[in-house]
Amino acid sequence: MSALPFPDENNSPILRLVNVGKMYATGSVQVEALRGISMEVARGEYVAIMGPSGSGKSTLMHILGCLDVPTSGSYDLAGEDVSTMDEDALAHVRNRQIGFVFQQFNLLASLPAWRNVELPLCYSGVGRAERKKRAVLALERVGLGDRLDHRPGELSGGQQQRVAVARALVTDPALILADEPTGNLDSHSTADVLRLFAELHDQGRTIVLITHEHDVAESAQRIVRLFDGQIATDAQMDSSLPSVASIR
Repeated sequence: MSALPFPDENNSPILRLVNVGKMYATGSVQVEALRGISMEVARGEYVAIMGPSGSGKSTLMHILGCLDVPTSGSYDLAGEDVSTMDEDALAHVRNRQIGFVFQQFNLLASLPAWRNVELPLCYSGVGRAERKKRAVLALERVGLGDRLDHRPGELSGGQQQRVAVARALVTDPALILADEPTGNLDSHSTADVLRLFAELHDQGRTIVLITHEHDVAESAQRIVRLFDGQIATDAQMDSSLPSVASIR
């Protein structure tokens, strides 16, 4: 199977949050969603983030994905301080540095698999022939080289999520951010997608997985649990794996 190129390896973390806080105004009430989050994720690490409703999990995911910015503190992604960027700059970082995998797949029903996968490249000004070449390569990478022309409705849930993973990979991002990626899948498809994430991790990809499912989180190398906007625990799942920068 053909391989996509990986980002250059170096010793700096792929992401670093320092004392990140996030406040929301609800009428006259200030809601503190995140309270001094400090953490690092090393290149090639596979981290699951868990937490109950209201723990700040979704807010943290939005900041990690450059969908929002902190009220206080700093966030560096792949060596860039993104915590004070405007929306145009954040959109550029999202397209270039982050591959998103969502619970709902977010595939266009009218387009075949390869056209769905090439979409992020359309916003990067990549030529048509090169877009298709990269899309095909990404689909082959996730085991769907024989489903290039199938539309989402012709694919199983697990296959649709594999298309979504291929779309996340096609820009060769620094970070794969997966938000409840197994939430709409049956147990067989869940296992299939988790095997794919494990393969990508083994090949050097950095993955941050947001989930409320303990079994899914335990597939990761490290689990960070949030509670009331703060990090409650941060644990390595396998002591035989290389250690990474600790949280705060």
